[in-house]
Amino acid sequence: MKHSLINSVNKAWPPIVAVILILASWEFLVTWLNIEKWFLPSPSDIIREGFSSWPRLWLHTTSTLTKMLIGFPIGVLAGILIAVVMHLSKPIKSAFSPLLIISQNIPIIVLAPLFLVWFGYGVFPKIIVVILVCFFPIVVSMTTGLVETDRGLYNYMRMIGASRRQIFTKLELPFSLPYLFSGMKISATYSVMGAVIAEWLGASSGLGHYMVISSKSFRNDRVFTVVFVIVILSLIMYALIIVLQKLVIRWNSRSAKEGS
Repeated sequence: MKHSLINSVNKAWPPIVAVILILASWEFLVTWLNIEKWFLPSPSDIIREGFSSWPRLWLHTTSTLTKMLIGFPIGVLAGILIAVVMHLSKPIKSAFSPLLIISQNIPIIVLAPLFLVWFGYGVFPKIIVVILVCFFPIVVSMTTGLVETDRGLYNYMRMIGASRRQIFTKLELPFSLPYLFSGMKISATYSVMGAVIAEWLGASSGLGHYMVISSKSFRNDRVFTVVFVIVILSLIMYALIIVLQKLVIRWNSRSAKEGS
């Protein structure tokens, strides 16, 4: 336990020191060069603005969180379902794999305005955007995990007469979990980005909406405050997936590390 704690501290302090140095240099240069606040606020200006506008900022944050927490699990479940169906049916995989790849070459910022036209300016089109940005990493990682099952164990289970269902539930699915969590880490951070992009293009609340109106008012201190909140939300989502991975994958620590 003590050794693990020391290792965690040794891994954590270099990036923490780097962030502190960057913020200190930023503060010094803005003050020394006398840069206008509307052009480039200092970290201290951003922190002050964050505290002073916290009630308003929190309302926009909860709006974005709602879209994320609805869209992310739906995107994950949809990705798992599609990956499993494609793995169990080779014809479906051959038919839909190219379509999935082609769909990811269409920028989401192009589709989002269409969703607003089709579904209005409510929450629903924003949730669709979050689902779309989340499900593809899940499909790719889950499909890879199902294919990368230990072939020796696979051949052994077939030799002893295991059914296709038994092979899937007892072997392929457990071995795919590290890959699934790897994809979930990517999707978790994408969910924040997807919600904010959707709010950029048309919303009455949310961090993306708040960022747009702040930028139009030349309140870059508020824009940077939103950026910091987005980064914090992404890190929290990433950390929650790591915790969930450690709780679920206890049977194979080596595979869990590879999935990280």
